[in-house]
Amino acid sequence: MTDPWAATDQPHRGHHFRGEDWYGDDLGAARFVDCTFTDVDLSEATTSGALFEGCTFHGGRFNASTHTATAFVGCDFRRTSFFDATLDGCKLVGSTFSECTLRPLDVTGGSWLGVTIRGANLSRVDLSGVDLREADLSLSDLTLATLAGARLDRALLRETTLDRTDLRGASLGGVDLTAAVLRATRLDLAGAVLLAELHGAEVDTSA
Repeated sequence: MTDPWAATDQPHRGHHFRGEDWYGDDLGAARFVDCTFTDVDLSEATTSGALFEGCTFHGGRFNASTHTATAFVGCDFRRTSFFDATLDGCKLVGSTFSECTLRPLDVTGGSWLGVTIRGANLSRVDLSGVDLREADLSLSDLTLATLAGARLDRALLRETTLDRTDLRGASLGGVDLTAAVLRATRLDLAGAVLLAELHGAEVDTSA
């Protein structure tokens, strides 16, 4: 059954959706502004070019759902499950995730500028090439995660576990790697130089 909210061109503003069953629905390019979703089941649902702006999600499930070029801008996710969800080219700018299930997660590109994901388990998640500038990943577990080529400029990694995390090719301008927990973290030359300089070394790459 197709979700009826996807049938209109007008954004849905200020609605409170409670306990809705949208399992497997195609929401298309639906638009929601300042809406609240409480215990809404979006498992196996799909969106393409949809917009969720300033929305709050309490509980609920995005399990095995697929989102393509969809924007979750300034949203607040609390105790929401994204188990086995797919985010392809999505924008999560300024959104906050608290006590959420975020793995396994299939991510392809996208902008996560300024997201707050504190204390989350992101182990083995592949975030290659994702724009994570100014993100707050403090206290999160990124064991065996891949951030190769990601943009991490000015991201906060306070007590973030980077155990065998792949940071090769990632931009790390303004990142304090000394605040993170590094264990066999994979760095390219630029990252290694940054880490050495943060520890007070003067690195001469011309030698």
